[in-house]
Amino acid sequence: MRMYDIILKKRRGFELTREEIEFFIHGYTAADIPDYQAAAFLMAVFFQGLTPRETADLTLAMAASGDQADLSAVPGRKVDKHSTGGVGDKTTLVLVPLVAAAGVPVAKMSGRGLGHTGGTVDKLESVPGFKVDLSPDDFVAQVRAVGAAVVAQSGNLVPADKKLYALRDVTATVDSIPLIASSVMSKKIAAGGDAIVLDVKAGSGAFMRSAEDAFTLARAMVDIGRLAGRDTVALVTGMDQPLGRSVGNALEVREAIDTLAGRGPADLKELCLALGGQMLTLAGAAPTPEAGSGQLAALLADGRALAKFRDMIAAQGGDPRVIDEPDRLPRAARQETVPSGAAGHVTAIQAEAVGRAAMLLGAGRRTREDRIDHAVGIVLHKKTGDRVEAGEPLATLHVNRTEELDTARRAVQGAYTIGRVLPAQSPLVLGVVG
Repeated sequence: MRMYDIILKKRRGFELTREEIEFFIHGYTAADIPDYQAAAFLMAVFFQGLTPRETADLTLAMAASGDQADLSAVPGRKVDKHSTGGVGDKTTLVLVPLVAAAGVPVAKMSGRGLGHTGGTVDKLESVPGFKVDLSPDDFVAQVRAVGAAVVAQSGNLVPADKKLYALRDVTATVDSIPLIASSVMSKKIAAGGDAIVLDVKAGSGAFMRSAEDAFTLARAMVDIGRLAGRDTVALVTGMDQPLGRSVGNALEVREAIDTLAGRGPADLKELCLALGGQMLTLAGAAPTPEAGSGQLAALLADGRALAKFRDMIAAQGGDPRVIDEPDRLPRAARQETVPSGAAGHVTAIQAEAVGRAAMLLGAGRRTREDRIDHAVGIVLHKKTGDRVEAGEPLATLHVNRTEELDTARRAVQGAYTIGRVLPAQSPLVLGVVG
């Protein structure tokens, strides 16, 4: 078998066999296939696409290229959750203890943030002492004992995806739906869950800007999950404005605590209940997603979800006192308000602009080597549909360094559109696939 023949076959639009796809993934991971041939293959896929079967075969070959989590020692059906990324998206911080409080074990591997989107691991590391690096045995033992754990992805989890993504980034082949779908799902399959719930974002703060593209991606990932033997459901959700009101690591942990205590932002609570209802249904703990959402709402009301988050923090070496004393989380040295330049209603908030402003303050990374400041970020006082007067604060910037302060302030102010007419409210959940 020759890589040249595989490239030519796909370039001509023919369907590849499983053996040909595995030959490519194994050879490229082992450095037996050079970058120039892998780049040619990616470009052929970009233009010719992949069938659902080809995409599933590519995903499984990538998942098998490195370590795979073994969760067989954890009783019950394990349901994983993944978000395609957005601004202020702290749903994992709420969902993991919330679903675990309902008796469904959650073993979650999460990533770090890059650019304008945040990473769950970075957020949890803002809790003093919290350890995100656990051995596989300790990871499984904690899920068995506590019911929940969130750890950083293994360094050898899906190495094929790491190599291919770096190559896609420099060959203009990132925005290929089959390649995006296989990248996401290979990590989910390697993470060992029995079922997968996906949160596919659409809007100005998401990778997929249009709802149409988000639904196409959601269908591709659900198809992969099913062909790989995993029950998979995707919710397509709006990211035309930040989720919740806080953007930044410690600020988002504080908001997650508020949500688990039953006093968080309405949109964050709504999304967590929708995703969590699907997770309970796939785990067999609820007959329908609606019933599952009702169970989870009761756990927010009676304090059991918040207690589970406290247990998880303590088990991973963090200071559980942050649950009752959130001021123990890192705090910025100063706060700067961003005033509105006009009176009216907030008709739009460009989520990406808010995320980039938080990154300028130090809450995110421009490159993977950058160190983040867990204390800084942005708290939004006005969301889409809210009334605002001229000079009234739109947001507060939590600041430690001032080099980019003016740029960040202008970015946040420019992210808001103020109009005279109250805008129509778009639904948060745009649809369900699967």
